[in-house]
This record gives sequence, structure tokens and C-alpha cells, in this order.
Amino acid sequence: MSLSDPISDMLTRIRNGIMASYDTVDIPSSRLKINIAKILKAEGFIKNYKIIPDRQHGLIRIFLKYDDKGAPLISGLKRVSKPSGRVYTRKDRIPIVLDGLGMSILSTPKGVMTDKQARKMGVGGEILCSIW
Repeated sequence: MSLSDPISDMLTRIRNGIMASYDTVDIPSSRLKINIAKILKAEGFIKNYKIIPDRQHGLIRIFLKYDDKGAPLISGLKRVSKPSGRVYTRKDRIPIVLDGLGMSILSTPKGVMTDKQARKMGVGGEILCSIW
């Protein structure tokens, strides 16, 4: 199955899994999606992720994280750069999401990273998505 925007598909699957209170969601695998899952785990938005091999490209199983009351730790996901309109930013104009409570994920020449890491390294790039 061909997707025109696989990152948007990943974010939608996570959003739908959270709305349905699922423990896990399965997403078709790619290097970019694995890097995004690594960032989500490192920043504490998900419990963990696991790469499951199959006959095609493999799957990424994302274990969603909820607090003690059952509320999800991810309250919002937004795709910023789309195939129809890419959004790039310079190192000194990286947007701050919800006054620092959220984060942006950027694709830079030095790899996929959060907005804080990009500011620290002094690189700009394509803003893939925002999470809060």
C-alpha cells in the first residue's frame, strides 16, 4: 500500500490509539519513523517502541504512555511540514511549542532531532511535527 504522507499516517495512528485508550499501536517501519519513535521515547511521550520484522518493511510497535489517572501523556500531535508544503526554518527561528511545554521534531543535516537539540547544535531544517 502506497502512502503519500507516511509521517502523517504515523501521527494519526498514535492519535487514534490514544483516543481509543490502546496500549500499543503498530506502524509500518522506516528509518525516519524509527528516529521519531526514539525521540518520543527519549522525551517521555511513549513507554517504548519495538521493531517487528515481517515480510515487507517491518512494523514499529509503539507502547503508549498514560498517567496514573489514565490520561495520555500526549495531548496533541500536529504535522507541520506536508508533502504539499514543506516548512523549513533557520537555526535562529526555530519555533517554541506551547512556551516550552511541547516540542518540535526537525529533520536537519545532522539527523532527526528535537527543537532544543537543534538550537543547541546551531542547525535548522525541516519541521516535521509538533507534539505537546
